[in-house]
Amino acid sequence: MSAGDAAIPHEERRMAAPVPTVRIEPSHGWADLRLSDIWEYRELLYFLAWRDIKVRYKQTALGATWAILQPFLTMVVFSVFFGHLARMPSEGVPYPIFSFAALVPWTFFANGLTLSSNSLVANANLISKVYFPRLVVPIAGVLSGIVDFGLAFVVLLGMMAYYHVVPTVNVVLLPLFLLLALVTSLGVGIWLAALNVEFRDVRYVVPFLVQIWLFATPIAYASSLLHGPWRTLYGLNPMVGVVEGFRWALLGTRVDIGPSVAISAVVSLLLLITGALYFRRMERTFADVV
Repeated sequence: MSAGDAAIPHEERRMAAPVPTVRIEPSHGWADLRLSDIWEYRELLYFLAWRDIKVRYKQTALGATWAILQPFLTMVVFSVFFGHLARMPSEGVPYPIFSFAALVPWTFFANGLTLSSNSLVANANLISKVYFPRLVVPIAGVLSGIVDFGLAFVVLLGMMAYYHVVPTVNVVLLPLFLLLALVTSLGVGIWLAALNVEFRDVRYVVPFLVQIWLFATPIAYASSLLHGPWRTLYGLNPMVGVVEGFRWALLGTRVDIGPSVAISAVVSLLLLITGALYFRRMERTFADVV
């Protein structure tokens, strides 16, 4: 360092150093997903997910108990009307645990779909003022349901102990079925989130869609009631593979889940990929329209 440099105060030399420049440009084309941006903003993803969890139960009398009550009360209704009155077959296991084992992943999927579909509109102020990859917002909405899933899953294990149902060795594959539910929820959620920015009546369609999807999934009844090509067509509903996989892994149901899980996985991936492409395509207009 020369004598002239030594005469310059340290603070001035630091301020004179070149400052890195970040250039924000709109995405181009359908294949520009920029998934690396999501990893760079992983801390923001964590804080948005944690914020959604805290806001959900803030100033509530029962708090996180709602995460348990929602699937549990639905199970009670299904057990009375479908299990007791309609005598629906439950593949050799008690009907309450048969339905609750399906409602736990279903509730995770449905809540994630609802939160992610409305996430962009709910965070309009943040989106219009600060730059960050917009995909972080719906992803955080889906991931925030992991805590609710964990609480409901503990209740499910308690019910299995009460009914003396021992998990099979297939339980090690349970995280894969949870991942399939997450991918399905995120895939549909980002489709609807992007559409909801432009067409605000999407938020009125989502509750109806979730309700119809509930009865199109083998939760209150066994998918073994369907046979032949109808069962293959039924597998196009990606939640069929999730529900059947949970029952197979936890309860040891004797259902051939291979074809339905394979079809459900393909459909889920297609929903996620096409949804992400459409989301990126429309992302450049979010700040102006939202």
